[in-house]
Amino acid sequence: MSTKNFDVVVIGGGPGGYIAAIRAAQLGFNVACVDEWKNDKGGPAPGGTCTNVGCIPSKALLQSSEHYEHLNHHFADHGITADNVKIDVAKMVARKNTVVKQNNDGILYLFKKNKVTFFHGRGSFVAAKDGGYELKAGDETVFAKQVVLATGSNARQLPGAEFDEDLILSNDGALRIGEQSGATPKKLGVIGSGVIGLEMGSVWRRLGAEVTILEAMPAFLAAADESVAKEAAKVFKKQGLDIQLGVKISKVTKAKDSVTVAYTDAKGAEQSLTVDKLIVSIGRVANTIGLNGEAVGLALDERGAIVVDAECKTNLPGVWAVGDVVRGPMLAHKAEEEGVAVAERIAGQHGHVDFDIIPWVIYTSPEIAWVGKTEQALKAEGRAYRSGQFPFMANGRARALGDTTGFVKMLADAKTDEILGVHIIGPYASELIAECVMAMAFKASSEDIARICHAHPSLSESTKEAALAVDKRTLNF
Repeated sequence: MSTKNFDVVVIGGGPGGYIAAIRAAQLGFNVACVDEWKNDKGGPAPGGTCTNVGCIPSKALLQSSEHYEHLNHHFADHGITADNVKIDVAKMVARKNTVVKQNNDGILYLFKKNKVTFFHGRGSFVAAKDGGYELKAGDETVFAKQVVLATGSNARQLPGAEFDEDLILSNDGALRIGEQSGATPKKLGVIGSGVIGLEMGSVWRRLGAEVTILEAMPAFLAAADESVAKEAAKVFKKQGLDIQLGVKISKVTKAKDSVTVAYTDAKGAEQSLTVDKLIVSIGRVANTIGLNGEAVGLALDERGAIVVDAECKTNLPGVWAVGDVVRGPMLAHKAEEEGVAVAERIAGQHGHVDFDIIPWVIYTSPEIAWVGKTEQALKAEGRAYRSGQFPFMANGRARALGDTTGFVKMLADAKTDEILGVHIIGPYASELIAECVMAMAFKASSEDIARICHAHPSLSESTKEAALAVDKRTLNF
């Protein structure tokens, strides 16, 4: 079989990989992308974890479950009443699958539009050869001078509670609950109170499940600003999520139709929790399975991630790596930015990613989003700062929406007034954070935001008011 030659071969078709391939093609390179994700019919399903079993399907389920929640508990405030409200879980999951497929097909279309050759199957190294690399691309052999590794990550397994995707679930199985049975679990357990645990717990709590979240850390949402984490814990408890912190898992036992978790609580008391389904969400690990990096001497760190420098270069000439498989936050948008930067660096340009202003979002209700430094981080650094906060209960648009939970908090340097961090919990926080990222990218001050006209009535006025609050001159609170 003849070897096909390319300028750039990207292994992995997730957010980092497919974006890197498209940008490289835009820059005039002959590009191929190799991806092994399959749909239920065995066909190609590019988009990686994000599109197939992560960001996209989880948001589809969150949207469906939120509609159900509003119809049952909030629409009456608007004068809308309904009797005998029911949820067809199987249909809800089927809609989620349709959304996923639309995204898969969209990526394949983009490959065709940008003349990126797509290979469906596993990509791996064969050997270093002729100043480049011979690679397996599914059933074919290809050669490239430049290789971009974007193989993503896998869910971390809890020893003694390996995934079977029936009773003990990763994010994949969690997104398939009710796909066949159409049933909502009566009792759902979640180990880990990170993004996946909170989002999936929120979905099934809204649909009637009794949800218990067990978290090993003594603090809730330790990565978030403390004031946001405190507000979130209060709201989630009020909604019915039972979040237990500082627990130590002793043993997980499966029965025919249930799972029992033995654990020690924060006070040292032995406890037992029996649930219909158990989601294990304790982080993710870099995916280098089947890459055959050892054939070419690819360096990995102690966690199994690919070692890269600040420009995403590996220890091998012409080999780059981006996204979850390297250092840094495992976020789809971080992977995309790295993918673009690497493509531009291959072309001799100066690709750039600013890790200090990558936004974080949790799509619960209320949504949580932040960028930059937390207040506790600034205190630890000994950096002088000023803080301004504005509640959504004082925002006219939030009142009209019927969702006044939470606030916008802005942190600025005490001397220069440069914005150092913004933290939001409340309606559409995922959208509101974009203005703050933009502001920080241009080194804006809180006064800059305070002086910009924001539309009225809009939720974004809360950002302006938080900026005004830094100087203790809010106008509506």
